[in-house]
Amino acid sequence: MMNFNHRYDDGKHVPVYGKRGMVATSQPLGAQAGLEILKKGGNAIDAAIATAACMTVLEPTSNGIGSDAFAIIWTKGKLHGLNASGNAPELMSVEALHKRGRSKVPKYGLEPVMVPGAPAAWAECIRRFGKLSLKEVMQPAIDYAQSGYPVSEVVAKNWKTAFEMYTALKGPEFENWFKTFAPEGRTPRAGELWKSEEMADSLRKIADSNAEAFYRGELAEKIDRFSRKFDGFIRKEDLQKYRAEWVEPISVNYRGYDVWELPPNGQGLVTLIALKILNQLELPYKELPDTYHKLIESLKLAFTDGKKYITDPSYMHDEVTQLLSEAHSLERAQLIGEKAIQPKAGSLPKGGTVYLATADEEGNMVSYIQSNFKGFGSGIVIPGTGISLQNRGFDFSLNKEDTNCLYPGKKSYHTIIPGFVTKNGQPVGPFGVMGEYMQPQGQLQVITNSIDFHMNPQAALDAPRWQWISDKKVMVEPDFPIDIAHELAGRGHEITIALDMNSFGRGQIIWRDQETGVLVGGTESRADGIIAAW
Repeated sequence: MMNFNHRYDDGKHVPVYGKRGMVATSQPLGAQAGLEILKKGGNAIDAAIATAACMTVLEPTSNGIGSDAFAIIWTKGKLHGLNASGNAPELMSVEALHKRGRSKVPKYGLEPVMVPGAPAAWAECIRRFGKLSLKEVMQPAIDYAQSGYPVSEVVAKNWKTAFEMYTALKGPEFENWFKTFAPEGRTPRAGELWKSEEMADSLRKIADSNAEAFYRGELAEKIDRFSRKFDGFIRKEDLQKYRAEWVEPISVNYRGYDVWELPPNGQGLVTLIALKILNQLELPYKELPDTYHKLIESLKLAFTDGKKYITDPSYMHDEVTQLLSEAHSLERAQLIGEKAIQPKAGSLPKGGTVYLATADEEGNMVSYIQSNFKGFGSGIVIPGTGISLQNRGFDFSLNKEDTNCLYPGKKSYHTIIPGFVTKNGQPVGPFGVMGEYMQPQGQLQVITNSIDFHMNPQAALDAPRWQWISDKKVMVEPDFPIDIAHELAGRGHEITIALDMNSFGRGQIIWRDQETGVLVGGTESRADGIIAAW
């Protein structure tokens, strides 16, 4: 466990301790469902998938059955990475979109829909590392969808916001979103019961078939039929070919701790590039304006590199090695002076989301994230299934000069990133911060809060956040220290204060004491979440 100071803020959560197991996520019923699975004899992997499946029902504003997913799993002394992001359908191409008069991939509708990976992630994690069956771990999600549950506060707020936005979407292909998620012409209020028997039926089919129904069975047929009807690109052949992929996580050593991310196509590389740059710099806690300035500048440089070079790994060469090299980080660090800079990508030699963390008494730990990308995603719900489809294709470029240009079968630059920390080859634990392009920024802030400033997990999450927007523009939360904001403005940062905190990410952390095995968790005070501990 990290050596941290016990800092608490009035009105916010305190860290939670446990020994036999822990589940942290942004919805209380989801965390408790994962803990129930641990108590029934499941391990941290079973608990993670139980929670993930529940979250499609309990927080549909951020994810769904048609989501993508990523996971980092510590088990039997080793880290394993799972990339369950989807790829572009074979019919989806720059030429096909240009023929439709598109200059970019649209945000909503069937056109940005790619092959969903979450059901494959659930089945693959349980197949390889679970102690229980997929049917057992998905039963809580099925029960919540079938019988209903009271909607939580933040979810109700985000649901209403999504409804107001989706009312602008015109066309019969969007009707099923409203039938599923606003059947009475409005969204559920906090405390009201909501259920979806159609979603329960789909979850049951996935559980009974180890996800085969979704990719090669009845659900795949329904997705294919609806896509053909409304001129979408995705087909059952795309679903049939899909497989989640096991990958080797990548890391940098940051002040004695190894911080792990999944390799591209995820943007976790951005966090690692920023930490590598920060290794060249000092972050004195007594000089907070200077420290915040260095954090922002490092992140800006890392993000501009990431946006230029990250894409489907089969379209990359040795960019990861080069971006994490000492030479590159030193070169980037030397660009950081007293004033805010206009970031540009470095030159290399040629050559809406839910996060959850789980741990058990056997030593297994999971960092897991899944997302429909933009809130509910594409606005497409397949009739009779409750399956909301992600809109990840929106991130593709249609410019063939860009690294992340669309090609059939290609994976896009991906925003969702689970993180993990080890020290001396032993697990410290999983961490993550949801929120599209805020994710590497939030990760950077909670890691430096934890390692540099010795904050406990809850304090690391509660600390006021900043968010780099573009160029020299930085947005800060309402409780960000005003004197530091003034100092940053004096250094050339264009500071604005946000009126709400919805865009600053929502995180979870679980750390393990390497000597005693005691677990300590922090959960996001900006969301509805809790820590369920045993």
